[in-house]
Amino acid sequence: MPVRRSLLAAAGAAALLCAAAGPAAAAPGEYVTVDATGRIAADGTVTLSGSYRCSGATGPAFIGSSVGQGDTADRQGIGGSAARCDGVEHRWQNSGKPYGQTLKPGTARVQATGLELRPSGIIVLPVFHAESERDVTLVTG
Repeated sequence: MPVRRSLLAAAGAAALLCAAAGPAAAAPGEYVTVDATGRIAADGTVTLSGSYRCSGATGPAFIGSSVGQGDTADRQGIGGSAARCDGVEHRWQNSGKPYGQTLKPGTARVQATGLELRPSGIIVLPVFHAESERDVTLVTG
């Protein structure tokens, strides 16, 4: 289980880095979407979801997500989930507690990124498959 958490943490970090690098160019037929509604639990855990399709990954693939609220450009990573890049549409769902920011019900900006950690010699490089960004409504529940 610790290995999986490490991989998901690496995927989340790579997703945040890709946000700084600009939009990912999706290959034909690849995409990631964000559902119009996200949830905030009583303990502050945020759950985001959507769908994706990717293909051709040779390394582990993930869907990473981040959320921000208000005028600030700061986004908080909200988990990462393993992705199957088999050319078929799948659902994704990520949950996590934002660090350093309390989110409230209402409008928030969410970014989702499909990425792969591809071995390249002695290092692993992030390969971006698709990205999506949209306003969502966070609701209690």
